[in-house]
Amino acid sequence: MRWRKILPKLLLTLCTLPILFFIFFPVLWLFSTSLSNQVELYAVPPHWIPQHPVLRNYLEIINPALATTAVPRTFAVALWNSFKISSIVTIVCLVIGSMAAYALVRISFGFNQVIRVGVMAVRMVPEVSLIIPLYVIASSLQLINKPIVLIITYMSFALPYAIWLLAAYFQSVPIELEEAARLDGCSRIGILFRIVMPISVPGLVSTAMFVFLLSWDEFFYALIFTSTLAAKTAPVAIAEFIGRYNININGMMAGGVLVAIPPVLLALVFQRYIVSGMTVGAVKG
Repeated sequence: MRWRKILPKLLLTLCTLPILFFIFFPVLWLFSTSLSNQVELYAVPPHWIPQHPVLRNYLEIINPALATTAVPRTFAVALWNSFKISSIVTIVCLVIGSMAAYALVRISFGFNQVIRVGVMAVRMVPEVSLIIPLYVIASSLQLINKPIVLIITYMSFALPYAIWLLAAYFQSVPIELEEAARLDGCSRIGILFRIVMPISVPGLVSTAMFVFLLSWDEFFYALIFTSTLAAKTAPVAIAEFIGRYNININGMMAGGVLVAIPPVLLALVFQRYIVSGMTVGAVKG
């Protein structure tokens, strides 16, 4: 009887190990390569764990004065550009998206369901088909190589997602709380910012992380709209480690590790808001 209880758990564990290996091996190899030198990188058989780990690749990015090439010297600035642009896009999408989502969910008007579907359908348009008209508009407004062009462009695909996610979450908020606030004379805006949004913190955090990651990882628009350090983002800077005659793989891997740190830290800090539900028990049935 004891083996009948242990055997399913053992089989489940054995089936889970390949999946975990498939997920975490690229990350471990990324970190291992970032600590390797050129000799160990091309060693046969490969060194899965660096025998002589070095921090040179990180030091060249963190302290640009030590860098021997231009790419590591500019990577720190590109990383800061990504953080600023992604943060602004996230804040603006949360503010505008929350108001639009609340209006679509709680205010009855004609075609509101059609609008919800239309908002999401706009995001289904391929990026390649939009790049030429967007570039022509940005060029005519003299926005090329400026952070504002990336902020506006990122919002064009991040805002529909934010509205869709927040609308689905606002629907789970008990409407009795809003009705009680209306009886006390609270306006729609007051209900949104004083009742709905505080209760919807897990949904707001999840949406914020999703929007931040969309902006943080975006490469195509950043590559087309930026060519100077004024607005260059981290994904574009990582791609520049690939030169015409050689590839700085170690520096690229170190940059990849640094780019991965902010999203991981955000996930660790706000994980309790993501997994918890604050609306449970708000109204007694």
